Amino acid sequence: MTRKNPVSSFIKHHYRHFNSAALVDAAEGYKKHLDEGNKMMITLAGAMSTAELGLSLAEMIRQDKVHLICCTGANLEEDVFNLVAHNHYERVPHYRQLSPQEEQGLLDRHMNRVTDTCIPEMEAMRRIEKTILAEWTTADKAGKCLFPHEFFYKILLNGSLKQHYQIDPKNSWLLAAAEKNLTIIVPGWEDSTLGNMYAAACIREDVKNVHTVRTGIEYMLLLSKFYQEATKDVSLGMFQIGGGIAGDFPICVVPMLHQDLELDARLWGYFCQISDSTTSYGSYSGAVPNEKITWGKLGIDTPKYIIESDATIVAPLIFAYVMDW
Repeated sequence: MTRKNPVSSFIKHHYRHFNSAALVDAAEGYKKHLDEGNKMMITLAGAMSTAELGLSLAEMIRQDKVHLICCTGANLEEDVFNLVAHNHYERVPHYRQLSPQEEQGLLDRHMNRVTDTCIPEMEAMRRIEKTILAEWTTADKAGKCLFPHEFFYKILLNGSLKQHYQIDPKNSWLLAAAEKNLTIIVPGWEDSTLGNMYAAACIREDVKNVHTVRTGIEYMLLLSKFYQEATKDVSLGMFQIGGGIAGDFPICVVPMLHQDLELDARLWGYFCQISDSTTSYGSYSGAVPNEKITWGKLGIDTPKYIIESDATIVAPLIFAYVMDW
């Protein structure tokens, strides 16, 4: 007999202490936050797209468990790399033992390593470059300026990549987001493979106006407008995977609204971070949530959780729990 919700039942029964208990607390807090009619933002740092988080995140998006995503440029593009070139990826389980010569051998074969996974340059990066460059130049000639995620939405929704799909498209979180027209914030997009390719296109003058792709401060303006509209009657929670700019950039919208614009704005209504960064001197990624109270980001009563573990293990389990899998 098949048990109903086997993953959630297993977690609830076995995860009782320490980081496993924090996982359950955070998952139940996530569900409670949504059940009360509130909204949630997810932030993606690290290489979660290459870790194929789309296997669970895409369904979270389809089920309206996510209302905003903030991610690095790498996570934006790497979900699409996996979508069109999955069969050409190579896994290197013994990556810790690779010699410099073996690493050079991977480079010579145009295999760019991310921990134990190699992304194929020609089948992934160059294929997307060719497709998106056409969109950049078309927008440039028309005098239009779009955000990085909007260019990705165009190439996903116009079907130009469909012939190259190598995974079930339901497992692409960015495609799920495009179909929902979900707002995505991508701070520091220029720090990505396609960001480098865009800089090269500007240097070659394939793109004449460097602002054809909107970035940085304009994303904060978009986030500010989104946050104020989304929190008129409910609160927005923050589920942070990893650290760095993907989390630090969006959380600052609240103190900006309060302190710089002197506007009334809700504090974040829920906060959870999955991180393996240790608490250390000046580390944002390793800071405990209470530190954020001093910056006007969270309140005394904001539900706060931190799970000190590997996000590739923890995030899919929490998503499964939230979706009652």
